[in-house]
Amino acid sequence: MVTTASTERADSGGPLSSEELRKIHAYWRAANYLSVGQIYLYANPLLHEPLKAEQIKPRLLGHWGTTPGLNFVYVHLNRLIKKKDLSVIYIAGPGHGGPGLVANTYLEGTYSEFYPDIGPGTEGMRKLFRQFSFPGGIPSHVAPETPGSIHEGGELGYSIAHAFGAAFDNPELLVCCVVGDGEAETGPLAASWHSNKFLNPARDGAVLLVLHLNGYKIANPTVLGRMADEELRHLFTGYGYKPFFIEGNDPEKMHQEMAGTLDVVADEIHAIQKEARSGGKDRLPLWPMIILRTPKGWTGPKAVDGLPVEGTWRAHQVPVADFASYPEHLKILEDWMKSYRPEELFDQGGKLIAELAELAPKGAHRMGANPNANGGQLLKDLALPDFRGYEVEVSSPGTKIAEATRVLGT
Repeated sequence: MVTTASTERADSGGPLSSEELRKIHAYWRAANYLSVGQIYLYANPLLHEPLKAEQIKPRLLGHWGTTPGLNFVYVHLNRLIKKKDLSVIYIAGPGHGGPGLVANTYLEGTYSEFYPDIGPGTEGMRKLFRQFSFPGGIPSHVAPETPGSIHEGGELGYSIAHAFGAAFDNPELLVCCVVGDGEAETGPLAASWHSNKFLNPARDGAVLLVLHLNGYKIANPTVLGRMADEELRHLFTGYGYKPFFIEGNDPEKMHQEMAGTLDVVADEIHAIQKEARSGGKDRLPLWPMIILRTPKGWTGPKAVDGLPVEGTWRAHQVPVADFASYPEHLKILEDWMKSYRPEELFDQGGKLIAELAELAPKGAHRMGANPNANGGQLLKDLALPDFRGYEVEVSSPGTKIAEATRVLGT
């Protein structure tokens, strides 16, 4: 584990003051609450009345296990964007954590701008919940409809390739790419770690890789999740990265470590780019990355029917279900959702309270509103020659020896 202590906020043991820590943790709770609500609820979004079985969707489809980790990274990137005035897009390798990206873009206001019918407030939240993985609604994965998304993630393995592609020839952009440890076992992803060899800090943007190790995929432990920190350090140093480790399940300590580590990592990325852009040595830099270990299904039910859930493969999708056969599951879900204390996060009208809403960046600095990731706002027509000038003349069949790739190379 790398400790990133700072003398700036010595009173709280990290870079966050006690007030900053309280607000960031509350914002994370709000994102987690909205994520659970999307997976489960058909009505009664703020639990203003006791939860009833008929208020739960008849068919539950979603993935909780990776979502709290994705939410954790998102809220801390919000802080970093505001502190350092950065342009950042977010790629969720485990795209099945769709409720997290939808929740965060809703909290920052981007979602309601794209979809005015799903506005801030109780009715908008009800529609947000109901549409998720529901007929006529939105997919359970991060989808093209999700503001700020350029990566779906259903077919695992392509997140890093998409991240580096977005950074090429885009010098002011920082692409944060979260890689799930199940996803990391695919062939395309395993090869993609070498993308750093193609990134030129003098003219390209940067990619911050966050390897999110929660230990399990859908039904069994992961390979990288079983490796010790020292093994991982050697592996990723060999790939050309400088890994920073953050590990734990205590939110207060984890918030401090994540904030401090992101500060250090952002400064190192800036130093790499500054050296390259001022005519420094022409060399492959050692790019920083983060290895984040958190429990799978963090903050979810600890156990269901006597079996452990949080920190196991059982948290991967829907941790508690079958409410008709097991009525006691209804209380587990209600207690889980109430553990985020929504009454402290949203006002009576269902809007995120002002002191939390101010944590999100403004305008195009919001990751959901970044023009690099929304509907081709920055697209330019390719500068292509007239293809007719490169045709291969064939006077009659079988009389010309030519190769399409050789002509294209010309």
